Amino acid sequence: MNDEIKQNIKERKTWLRGLYMIMFLIFYSVAKVIVFTVIAFQFVLTLFTGKTNERLVKLGQSLSTYIYQVLLFLTFNSEQHPYPFGAWPKGAPSVKKQPKNIKDESTSE
Repeated sequence: MNDEIKQNIKERKTWLRGLYMIMFLIFYSVAKVIVFTVIAFQFVLTLFTGKTNERLVKLGQSLSTYIYQVLLFLTFNSEQHPYPFGAWPKGAPSVKKQPKNIKDESTSE
């Protein structure tokens, strides 16, 4: 292995991001289950009442935005940590695309 690869493997920020990624994968899995439950419940309510529940619509929107934020982080399209390290999302997602090289971030400190 050359020195650059060895240095990259020893980079603490990369390993820390890996731990965050594992944690957010777990949160993502839980959020998917909750979204599925909201979808099913909203459908049943609509079947019986003929209208949607506004609180469930808002919950579905915020969960969808949260999942979007998690996926942006997991795919290295954002360095911003989603909830619980950031605020819970409200409304539609705002795109703050800021892909960064982890190595560049560590040299700026």
